[in-house]
Amino acid sequence: MRTLLVADLHLSSDTPELNQGFYDYLEHTASGADALYILGDLFDAWIGDDLLDATAHPLSRVAQEVIQRLRKLSDDGTHIYLMHGNRDFLLGERFVAACQATLLPDVHEVEIQGIPVVLLHGDSLCTMDQAYMAFRAQSRNPEWQTQMLALPLEQRLELAKSLRLQSGEANATKAEAIMDVTQQEVTSLMERYSVATMIHGHTHRPLVHDVTVEGVPAKRYVLGDWDAQHGWDIVIETTGIATPQLRQFTLAQLPSA
Repeated sequence: MRTLLVADLHLSSDTPELNQGFYDYLEHTASGADALYILGDLFDAWIGDDLLDATAHPLSRVAQEVIQRLRKLSDDGTHIYLMHGNRDFLLGERFVAACQATLLPDVHEVEIQGIPVVLLHGDSLCTMDQAYMAFRAQSRNPEWQTQMLALPLEQRLELAKSLRLQSGEANATKAEAIMDVTQQEVTSLMERYSVATMIHGHTHRPLVHDVTVEGVPAKRYVLGDWDAQHGWDIVIETTGIATPQLRQFTLAQLPSA
C-alpha cells in the first residue's frame, strides 16, 4: 500500500523538460500507487477550463497531455486527488472530470495508510502577508471568478501574465518571514482537526518541521517545488510503521516506488 503526494509543479508551455519529467514520474513512480495527491499549483497559471477548447494554444496542448497521463493512471487503479493552488484556483470540474480525479476542498482531513492527516496547499497559512491574503479572499469569491471567466480567453491570458509579474515584483521586496507560514495558524488548524500530521506545499521551502499541538509532538511536512532537473514528493507506505517520507530526486533518475 503506497500513497504519493506532490505540489507546486507549475507546468506550462515554457517548461518542456519539467513537463516530461512529471509524465515520467506518473508512468514510473506513481504507477501502482493507491493514490496520488496533487496539492495545488499543478499549472503555473490556469485561466479557465475553456482553455481546453483553444487547441492551438500551447498551454492547451500541455493540459491535454496532462489529462491523458492522469487519466491513464486513474484507469490503472490509482486514485487521483487535485487541490487548488494560488496559481491554478480556476481549475474546474471539467478538467477534474477529464482526469478522472477528485477535487478536494482547500483544507482536507483524511486518513492515509492509517495516519490522520490534514492536507492543504499552504497559502492560507501565510497570514502575515496581508496583501496576498486580500487577493486570496477576492480570487476565491465565486462572483469574482464568474466575472473573470466571462472575459475573453486572450484577455484572461494577459491578465494572468500581468498578475504573475506583479506577484514576482511584490515578493522581491517582502521580508522572508512574511511569505512563510504563520506558526499560530499552523497549530490552530491542527488543533481544529485534532491531527498530529500536516502536509502542504506553496512556500517552496521543503522541510519536516517538529511542532507541538495541544502538548503532543506533531510534524508539518512541506513539499518542495519542481524544476527542470529535480522533483519532490512525499511517500507514505504501510511497510513497517507508516511514516511520511519527504524525498527529493532528479528527473533523470526517478524513484521506482
